[in-house]
Amino acid sequence: MTATMTTQAPEALARRNRRFGVFSLVCAVVMAGVFARVPAGAQATFVLTDARGAAVTVPNIVVNVMPVVLAMTAIVLAIAAMQFTRGFGRWSVWVAGAVAALLVAAFLTWAAADSAVSLIALFRGTIRSATPIALGAMCGVLCERAGVINIAIEGQLVAGAFTAAVVSTVFASAWIGLGGGMLAGMLIGGMLAILTIKFHADQIVSGVVLWVLSVGSTSFLASQVLARDAAAYNTPVRFPSLSIPGLAQIPFLGPVLFRHTIIGFAMFIAVVALTYALFQTRWGLRLRSVGEHPKAADTVGIKVLATRYKAVILGGAFAGIGGAWFTLDATGQFSREMSGGRGFIALAAMLVGRYHPVGAFGAAILFGFASGLATSVQRLPVPIPSTLMLTAPYVITILVVAGLVGRLRPPAAGGKPYIKE
Repeated sequence: MTATMTTQAPEALARRNRRFGVFSLVCAVVMAGVFARVPAGAQATFVLTDARGAAVTVPNIVVNVMPVVLAMTAIVLAIAAMQFTRGFGRWSVWVAGAVAALLVAAFLTWAAADSAVSLIALFRGTIRSATPIALGAMCGVLCERAGVINIAIEGQLVAGAFTAAVVSTVFASAWIGLGGGMLAGMLIGGMLAILTIKFHADQIVSGVVLWVLSVGSTSFLASQVLARDAAAYNTPVRFPSLSIPGLAQIPFLGPVLFRHTIIGFAMFIAVVALTYALFQTRWGLRLRSVGEHPKAADTVGIKVLATRYKAVILGGAFAGIGGAWFTLDATGQFSREMSGGRGFIALAAMLVGRYHPVGAFGAAILFGFASGLATSVQRLPVPIPSTLMLTAPYVITILVVAGLVGRLRPPAAGGKPYIKE
């Protein structure tokens, strides 16, 4: 057995090196064959100062497109050669990520030829786009750690957006609307908990049913109620943008990190709080034990079913806040299926982050960057249809899940109902 493992390990490592080498080579070909083909002397300008004014002005970065792209191509070719010959060992995934970053940088430099791109707007848009994804991923992490697979996050986002819009309009308060969005997410979470924990229904099927129910019911109500009297039901009060005094004035980082609505700041707080609660508190230890070995947890006095109920419902609150972001922050009104599949992207972020809040947040930022990049490039004179650019977040999701997830170790009791003997 040991001899077989030792002979297979070098073969698996060689296959991985070849795979990453091919990926790097393809990136280099695209960079040299497409992104380096610009008129001689074309320059790209990257703006580092907030358009709304800043106490300190940071000079713009102006680069010659062709030499910069060719330099990036040379680096990627060197990495490809190294991958084919000896590889980078345990750093291969990180090196592949660096190659992808160089590809994106070359694309952005090519797209900004003879134009200007605001990096502040790009990265601030990244965080905004990542907000509902990250909050949905926190919901998934909580449920999975407790042993419940939640496929209904997309439905919770839609229900949260719908309820937040209606409640905020009726009560003329964004805060009450946010509470309504949270309750909607918790309601669907409670329904999922009853179906899977009490009645032992299949967790995947239950999640899909609740997703379809949420999307169908909100679409029906939107067409029959909201569309007929939008002024009475679909003109929610939106949260204003807030700036943290002092920190928001930091050049470049200030407007990117410290100027958001309350929901944007809540996303950062949720990641930190959930990470601490899961791995530094007794409550988190009990919740994780329920997801790993519920029978053993039961024998030491932990209430397995009650813990799962609380985790799924609390996760619904996170998803409800993420849904409220669409109507109380982003758009200011509800429209059918406005979450646009971000609940499923949140599931992908949870998987890429390996069921850890910080990892899921990092994956959400990656997917948010794809969305922010697509929005920024649409304003540039590039020969790419805008409808094609809108697919970028979903294409990136597929590529990342296929290339980086690998073999996961989910919680041992995930998806398995617990029947007390």
